[in-house]
Amino acid sequence: MNKTNKKILCVVPARGGSKSIPRKNLQVVAGVSLVGRAALIIQELGYIDRAIVSTDDIEIAEEAVKYGLEAPFMRPERLSQDLSTSLDMWKHAWISAENYYDEIYDVSILLEPTSPLRRPEDITTTVNKIINEKYAAAVTVSKNPAHFTPEKTLVINLEGEIDYFIGSEGKAHHNRQTIPDYYHRNGVCYAVTRDHLLVKNKILENSCPVVIDRQIVNIDEPFELDLVSWLLGNKTKKA
Repeated sequence: MNKTNKKILCVVPARGGSKSIPRKNLQVVAGVSLVGRAALIIQELGYIDRAIVSTDDIEIAEEAVKYGLEAPFMRPERLSQDLSTSLDMWKHAWISAENYYDEIYDVSILLEPTSPLRRPEDITTTVNKIINEKYAAAVTVSKNPAHFTPEKTLVINLEGEIDYFIGSEGKAHHNRQTIPDYYHRNGVCYAVTRDHLLVKNKILENSCPVVIDRQIVNIDEPFELDLVSWLLGNKTKKA
C-alpha cells in the first residue's frame, strides 16, 4: 500500500458489558481471546501508525496490551452503555488518542473483536478505498441470504395469520433468482477520514462498500462462538 504521508489510527472497541454473552470480548476461540485476535491481525499490517483499544474494562485493557495494542486511556462510562453509539465511541477514541500522543491522524480504521474471521487483505482493501481511491469512508459488507431478504420475510398480522412483510409484492418472489441483492454490515472493518467522522459526524453515510464473498460470523449469540471455533479449528487442520 502506498499510504504517502497519511497517519493511520486503528481502534479496537471492546467494552466490558454484554448481555448476550457475558465478558464477550474476552471469550476464547481456537486458543485466543476475541480482543487478542483483533490485536494479532493488526500486527500483520505494516502501515498502521497506532493501534489502541477503546474499553471501560481493566481486564480487557490488560488483555489487549498483552497482544500488542496500546491502552492510553479508559472509555468513559457514558460511552459504554447498551445504547451508546459507535460514532460517539470512535470520536472519543480518536480525539483522545490525538491528545495523548500529540499527533493528528488522517484516517482511522475500526476493527470489532466480534468478527474474528477477518483477514489482513480485508482491511487493506478497505483502507485502499480511502488512501488510493479517495473515498471518505469504506465499510465491509456481506450479502444477505435470500431467505433473510424483505421479499422472503414474513409477519403475523392482526388476525394472527402469516403475511408478507412487504405485502402483495412478496408473492411475486417465489424464486430467489428474482430477489435483488441486499447487504449487511459484517463488522470486519470500517475505515473513515478524519473529516468524515470528526467534522461531518458520519460513518456509513456516503461510504464505499467492500463486499466480502465468503463465510463471515459476527458474534452476538453463544452458538456463534461455537461456530467460529469450529470454523477456525477446521481451517487449522486443513492448513
